[in-house]
Amino acid sequence: MKSIDPKDFKVTNKIKLSKIPTLLDIDADSDEKEAKLDKVKAKLSDLQDVMYSHNKYAVLICLQGMDTSGKDSLVREVFKEFNARGVVVHSFKTPNSTELEHDYLWRHYIVLPEKGKFAIFNRTHYENVLVTRVHPEYILGENLPGINSVEDITPEFWENRIEQINNFEKHISQNGTIVLKFFLHLSKEEQRQRLLRRLEEGKHNWKFSPGDLKEREHWEEYQKYYEEAINKTSTDYAPWYIVPADDKEMGRYIVAKIIWEVMQKHTDIKEPELDDKIKANIEMYKEQLKKEP
Repeated sequence: MKSIDPKDFKVTNKIKLSKIPTLLDIDADSDEKEAKLDKVKAKLSDLQDVMYSHNKYAVLICLQGMDTSGKDSLVREVFKEFNARGVVVHSFKTPNSTELEHDYLWRHYIVLPEKGKFAIFNRTHYENVLVTRVHPEYILGENLPGINSVEDITPEFWENRIEQINNFEKHISQNGTIVLKFFLHLSKEEQRQRLLRRLEEGKHNWKFSPGDLKEREHWEEYQKYYEEAINKTSTDYAPWYIVPADDKEMGRYIVAKIIWEVMQKHTDIKEPELDDKIKANIEMYKEQLKKEP
């Protein structure tokens, strides 16, 4: 199995999605990829336990991708070894009436991870510059000053929103949240095959919605706006990683490996030292417990 270098997936210069492969051949079968993932996710689980005791950092994992790109199964497989109290998953759907009474970032801000914990945004605050770009009429539901029709939504509006997202991520990163953003890069043909499987395999029928086909008609628009958003928001404090997603198993391993490698850079994450007085009296405490009737 060929080695994986997380740096190969990090967006550090302007990218063109059509030039980036959606499938990575690393000369490995399914068992090898699963074994590699098992090792990394076990290490991540141990790391989260140490993070919890250290209690200074939080980690925010952002997952974006077209329908069927494998976000749900990635969450299930990569984080299954975590202590259930150490990771929280949030899936953001159409804003509800309460959320629409606040600014668009509010619902994301209130569920940011606590110190010592991971949070996963399965679909993220980027929906507000992706879905709303393809369907600008959704912005009208936010009841914003000066926006009374789609015609009022100018290019400057989107530039401001991108800047707001960058500021949001910079703010939380400066306050101890490690932000990692993953775009699961799926080909249009692979999406077609996965949608067909949803229809052909009875146990997966429930996942299918006719809306999936309607959104598929906007494929090129979504690729355009993803590309724009990634290029304008991949920063040192909140980088984007483009992960080939036509092979789900490979995608999961790449994401897990990147998270592990990034976390290794935070060398200050360690279990706290015992208080000197407690440390000096450990033998006494042990004897006390052994003498109990």
